[in-house]
Amino acid sequence: MTGSIMRGIGSFYTVLCDEDGQEYTLRAQKKLRHQKLTPMVGDRVRFTPGEGEDDGWLEEILPRKSVLIRPSVANCDMLMLVVASVPHPDMLLIDKLILRAAKGNMTPAICVNKIDLGDELVRSIREEYAGTQLCVFSASALTGEGVDSLREAMRGKVTCLAGQSAVGKSSLLNAIFGLELETGGLSRKTERGRHTTRRSEMMAVDGMLVLDTPGFSLLEIEDGVEPQDFAQMYPEYNELAGDCRFQPCLHDREPGCAVHAAVDAGKLSAVRWARYRELLAEVKENWKGRYV
Repeated sequence: MTGSIMRGIGSFYTVLCDEDGQEYTLRAQKKLRHQKLTPMVGDRVRFTPGEGEDDGWLEEILPRKSVLIRPSVANCDMLMLVVASVPHPDMLLIDKLILRAAKGNMTPAICVNKIDLGDELVRSIREEYAGTQLCVFSASALTGEGVDSLREAMRGKVTCLAGQSAVGKSSLLNAIFGLELETGGLSRKTERGRHTTRRSEMMAVDGMLVLDTPGFSLLEIEDGVEPQDFAQMYPEYNELAGDCRFQPCLHDREPGCAVHAAVDAGKLSAVRWARYRELLAEVKENWKGRYV
């Protein structure tokens, strides 16, 4: 039989079956470990159901059309990055996730939650990502504003919600689909998010597949990315790259850089370019030490 992995706990995986719509608890066969394949939430799989009280066996992981290592999910169409004015958004983390989504064959989008607290963050993010073709949504899980637009954007897609703790990922899913997922908030002592989603989990709701993932605040830039290739991962910079004096141009400190000129002229976001240069420095460092 075939199906999708909805969640995994320890060595057990829950799979939603295509044929009968039932969920089955399975163990992964040892041959997957020998093939160095680790099942991920969202994986399409072949399996044999168990008989009686015996667990079934997960026998084969079908080819993945997209993959992310953190959060650990597979076969998602859209990575919805949720931010909020509280806790303070880590846009460097968001940029890293956008890059990973594009490399992992997913469409990234940003949702600014908690707009009942104000819309200043929405305006600033839309200004920063102008020219990227990145969709920026705004919503309030508390009041319901914007949730209909989110639901329509997710329709027909497998969508994964990711971001920092306490930005309201589970609350948004509750508001969009009428679920009752556990929600947390901010610690009064540290003003950091409390983890309520402890593992990635996929849910079938309203004819759609959506994933809720644990919040996190640290993400390293991927190793093995050549600086020149990294520079080409920013669409708004690619449009100007042909006007740079030197080819190829990394849009860093090179004289005659068209991207630098556009930033100075206010046509491109200076804060996004500053984050780009910070990530580029990390890419360069990793590239220099790739053989160490």
